[in-house]
Amino acid sequence: MSKTIVLTGAGGVLCSTMAVELAKQGHHIAVLDLKKEAADQVANVINKNGGSAISVAANVLEKESLVEAKKVINEAYGPCDILINGAGGNHPLGTTSNPFLEPEDLENATEGFKTFFDLDPKGIEFTFNLNFLGTLIPTQVFAQDMVGRDGCSVLNISSMNAFTPLTKIPAYSGAKAAVSNFTQWLAVHFSKVGIRVNAIAPGFFLTDQNRALLTNSDGSATPRGEQIISQTPMGRYGTPDDLVSTVKWLCDDGAAFITGIVVPIDGGFSAYSGV
Repeated sequence: MSKTIVLTGAGGVLCSTMAVELAKQGHHIAVLDLKKEAADQVANVINKNGGSAISVAANVLEKESLVEAKKVINEAYGPCDILINGAGGNHPLGTTSNPFLEPEDLENATEGFKTFFDLDPKGIEFTFNLNFLGTLIPTQVFAQDMVGRDGCSVLNISSMNAFTPLTKIPAYSGAKAAVSNFTQWLAVHFSKVGIRVNAIAPGFFLTDQNRALLTNSDGSATPRGEQIISQTPMGRYGTPDDLVSTVKWLCDDGAAFITGIVVPIDGGFSAYSGV
């Protein structure tokens, strides 16, 4: 049965792939992104391939922006059946330069060098807001359509950082841990009104946000990228297509008794001890 699926952050690499694949199942897709041009591109691809999609500019940190987007979506497709909270990201001001603090780091005067003590609260605040509030606020707006209706669910995007934090990115790791915790809380809170809430936790996927951190300009791996691949039993980064089957499963009515889980999709990274 065709459903109305709203995706935030859908102009990005991962969620745009989800949007295109879900459209192939006959669902109506609302492509939301802060950048209208990015949302337009994804919706155009879906519509040109015979699917049904609209693009809407929306800021996941501004409730009024989302309320206005909801009006557009409701007019075009009716109430929201499934919400995928895909907006998120990191900020360089919430990232340390080195994975471990060494005594000499405290004397390092290199421009841009940051220890834990140099982290900017504004960068940390931005990261927490984008990932956690950027999940909570859209759910406040769109899940109102779902109350008491069959086949409705929310799918959040957590991260493997939520299970074991990666070095250098405390703000992002903490924010995604909050998303996982919120997923469980919300699943319980919504359990009596028929709304399922789950999350996926991608491992290492190359996106526009982390490409410079993991690859050099010639496409070769940076030292951090080499470390990641060496610790991933499947020996590669994930691709957007690797997420699709799990997303379809969690959004499908066949998963009607599944709520409150966070599914790792990481090529075995979390299972490998390194030895």
